[in-house]
This record gives sequence, structure tokens and C-alpha cells, in this order.
Amino acid sequence: MSAFTTSARRSPRLGRIVQPVFAVALAVALLGIPFAVVILTAAKTQGEALNPNLVFPRHWLLLQNIETVLDQGRMLPALGGSILVMVPSVAVVLILGSMASWILARRKGRLTGFIYAAAISGIILPPAVVTIVLLLRYLGLSGTAIGMICVYAGMYMSTVIFFVTGFVRTIPPDLEEAARIDGASPVRVFVQVILPLLRPTLATATILICLYIWNDVFYALFVVGGRLDTLPLNLFQVASAGLYLQNWHLIFAYIILMSLPLLITFTVMQRRIIAGVTSGAVK
Repeated sequence: MSAFTTSARRSPRLGRIVQPVFAVALAVALLGIPFAVVILTAAKTQGEALNPNLVFPRHWLLLQNIETVLDQGRMLPALGGSILVMVPSVAVVLILGSMASWILARRKGRLTGFIYAAAISGIILPPAVVTIVLLLRYLGLSGTAIGMICVYAGMYMSTVIFFVTGFVRTIPPDLEEAARIDGASPVRVFVQVILPLLRPTLATATILICLYIWNDVFYALFVVGGRLDTLPLNLFQVASAGLYLQNWHLIFAYIILMSLPLLITFTVMQRRIIAGVTSGAVK
């Protein structure tokens, strides 16, 4: 009886140890192995990198390959194009989306519910590429950065409205009423009361939207392809010819450089991102 009791006590303790270890091992396998393949391939010569794998290179050439990409890969102009498109798109989406979310969260009624459903439908319904291209040509915005910004703003407005509306509903309306009693205008209420509370949620939405825009090649190819280079579009265009033809070590070095800005941003904003994901449930 005592032996059975002792084994029963050990089983929960063993489970508490095995489950975290298994979870960490699974995460390392799913995330660490692809990341290791990218790093190791980017550090190899052209011959060694023909078949990307986990074999260590004979000579570590990561810095030399990165230098080659920066020197010959037309990466800096593409970086400027990505920033030119991404920064205004994110700013427009966050400003307009957060303001619309505040109104939708505070007003009740069937019309408001219908508008909210239509606003977040973009998360599920895919954009019609042909219609977008024809509309931009009709407006004279095809092949321009402004046209690309409008496309991204329309595509990801639903994401911001979905995130922010649910969070605003957890904010007590008494805070806004107190500000109105003190004579604050609606704009001042939003800027000084609501907007500071939205920082964690907006940080989460910012990372998601930046990730989508930074890595987009499909819509950029149809809207600004050949007129404005972005990082993924530039990589797509040169990966099959010229410098990157069968040069997997240079392609992976390009991917590392392209991922660094988002990786640094995610590391800096990690706490706010976690707070934004969990804040709605906690409140």
C-alpha cells in the first residue's frame, strides 16, 4: 500500500517535469531546426549550400555572404521601398482603425452591429486582386507607393478594428464621462483617455501588420512590380536569375538581413505584445 502511494505521488511530479520538457523540445524542433538551417546555409559556400541541411560549413562565411548581398544584391534601395510603403500604411491603419473601433464599441444598435460585421469581414474574405489592380489603374495610382499604401490600409483595417473594438469594450465608460464633465472634446477624450490604454493592443496589431506587409510579395508584384522595389519583391525577382541563381547561401543571407528589423522590433516590444494578447481576458 505504501509502495502504491509512493508511486502515485511520483507520477504527478514526473508529469510536471516531463510536460514542460516535451513542450520546450517540440518548440525547439519546430522553430529551432528551420532557423538553424537558415543560419548554417547562409554561412556556406555555393557548393556546400546546394542542398540546405544541418551540416556545419567547413569555413564560416556568413559575414562574407552578407557583405556580398549588401554590395551586389540591390538590397538597400529595396529596404527604402519597404519602409516607404510600410510606415505610412501602419500609421494610417492604426489611427483610422482605432478611432473607428472606439465609435463601434461605444454605440449600440443593429446598424452599428452591421457596420462592425462588415468592417471585420476583411479578415475572412480575400481581396479581389483583379478588381484592386483595375481600380488603381482607373484612379491613376497603379505602380505608385500611394496605391500600395491604400491597398495595405484597406486590407488590414479589419485586423485593427477586430483587436481594438473588443478591448475598448472592456474600458469603463465612466472614464470618458468624467473627462466630458471636465469639458474635454471627443478628440481630447480619445487622445488623452482612450489612446494611452490602447498601447498594448496597438503594439500587438502593429507587429502583426508589419509582419504581413514586410513579407508580402503577392500584392506588391501586381500593384508596384517593376516600378518600386520592396525587400521580398526584390528577392523574388532576382532569386531566379543573376547573382542568386542556385546560390542558396546568398538567398538565405538575404533572408537573415530582411528578418532582422522585425526580429529587433519584436524583441523590444515583446512585453507589450504579450500584454495586448492577454489584456482582454484579464479584464
